[in-house]
Amino acid sequence: MSNCNHDCEHCGSSCGERKAESLMFAPNPGVKNVIGVVSGKGGVGKSLVTGLLACAMNAKGCRTAILDADITGPSIPRMFGIKDAVLSDGRKIQPAVSKNGTKLISMNLCLPDETQPVVWRGPVLGGVLQQFWEEVDWGITDFMFVDMPPGTGDVPLTVFQSLPLKGIVIVTTPQELVGMIVRKALNMAAIMKIPVLGIVENMAYFECPDCGKKHYIFGQSHLDAAAAENGIKSTARLPIMPGLAEMCDTGRIEESDAVKYLEGLASSLVNM
Repeated sequence: MSNCNHDCEHCGSSCGERKAESLMFAPNPGVKNVIGVVSGKGGVGKSLVTGLLACAMNAKGCRTAILDADITGPSIPRMFGIKDAVLSDGRKIQPAVSKNGTKLISMNLCLPDETQPVVWRGPVLGGVLQQFWEEVDWGITDFMFVDMPPGTGDVPLTVFQSLPLKGIVIVTTPQELVGMIVRKALNMAAIMKIPVLGIVENMAYFECPDCGKKHYIFGQSHLDAAAAENGIKSTARLPIMPGLAEMCDTGRIEESDAVKYLEGLASSLVNM
């Protein structure tokens, strides 16, 4: 059009010069690798895996961070024993920092009371996610793990479309029903053209402390078959560990040796 001012945002016309609207958030060059941690349903230990992956990468000398995108059900701060609200220095929001140096941002660190419910609709949740990405002083971060809410709703879709994901890690449990639901997460990743970097099977078995025998409480694992079917090379199994649950509840996840179960996956992320 001869009178086009190239301001597509405020133009209601349709023409051949119209530019597609970008859904990506503003670039954050200090954050080198963004990894989403997803699950098809709640209660499978996605936040636990997020926390352990951050601990594993931290132990490898990487500068790590966690963006808690589970806005309505945040649990990351409690795992790391952080309760104080985050503050701004007048320029950027300063993230909380764990004992071992992992930077964190979570809705629970922005509320006057961590038990206060968040009853916002999708667009508002997306705005909070954008603030967490653009307005927090992440500095130089080698690996940022994004703890997504379960399922394939508004917030996971925003993460897929708006953050520069290098890939995702899917968390599952051995039950067939959960496996079917995880298939939805795999299909969503395929639709959005996001690589699946690994699958973690949580509550895979219970190892008897007396005899060392493994008991498959939720049935035998199908992890290897699912990974092979989808061309996923990195897998990990987390056993049922009552002591780990207590550590998370008391803010001591960084003291747990459970990171050893994710060592192979963490090494593959370093070398990707």
